[in-house]
Amino acid sequence: MHHHPSRAAIAAGVLLTAAVGATIPASAATQSEVSQKAPATARVVDARWAGHSTFDRLVIDIHGTIPPVTVKPVKELRYDASGKKVPLPAKYFLEIKLSPAAAHNDAGKSVYRGPRLIEIQLPKLKGLALTGDFEGVVTFGTAFQTKPAYKAFKLHSPERFVLDFAHSNRCT
Repeated sequence: MHHHPSRAAIAAGVLLTAAVGATIPASAATQSEVSQKAPATARVVDARWAGHSTFDRLVIDIHGTIPPVTVKPVKELRYDASGKKVPLPAKYFLEIKLSPAAAHNDAGKSVYRGPRLIEIQLPKLKGLALTGDFEGVVTFGTAFQTKPAYKAFKLHSPERFVLDFAHSNRCT
């Protein structure tokens, strides 16, 4: 009686290994390609902006695949870890969350080269803050004097997340 179950278990184990073995070449190839290109977690490396004739543009540069991004209006900007208020003078704020993402490397060293807190003198965009790099979420805050209408999209090679803020609220 004792030998029978273990033989079945061994046979099942062999089957399992064979099935896993069959999938190894494909995933191994993909794995090594990915690791050469970029780290597993998207790294947020920079944020920059420019004024155009009908809109202001904010660009967030990313190493790796662009993670899901949420943009939402908030009453005020707060720093993620501390909850302290972000000192940007403005009436309207947008919170931009990238997750999963990090602005530091695995050793904990910052890889983000952009500004952490800056007032901006564009027609629409008045300020930018890096408000969080915490538990796999990187958060930015943007500041405006008038209610922002925006378009968000992704651009590739290099990877970047773009927000265009219309100068007039008519065009969105």
